[in-house]
Amino acid sequence: QVQLVESGGGLAQPGGSLRLSCAASGFTFGIYAMAWHRQAPGKERLAVAVLNVDGTVSYGPPVKGRFTISRDDVKKVVYLDMTSLKPDDTAVYYCNVPSLHAWGQGTQVTVSS
Repeated sequence: QVQLVESGGGLAQPGGSLRLSCAASGFTFGIYAMAWHRQAPGKERLAVAVLNVDGTVSYGPPVKGRFTISRDDVKKVVYLDMTSLKPDDTAVYYCNVPSLHAWGQGTQVTVSS
């Protein structure tokens, strides 16, 4: 079955950086677009970044220019590099395969001084 396991979350200071990873298994990784979403307390889950198999990417407006999504099709891992972190980036971050409606369990990111 499809499994997505996120890691790399934690506490970061404003202006700092974190790298999230999502290890995928149970499906043919290389032929699917991958995405990251996030959900802050009391708010809806929103898309952060989408990486298509042709290499095209899209980012949500709040993170554009600060976050970068990438993938390693050999390792079957998708990454989210987050820089210039802000307190508003605090959320649970989820890995997602949009066309399979598959989600990971999420990893908490907290940005605070």
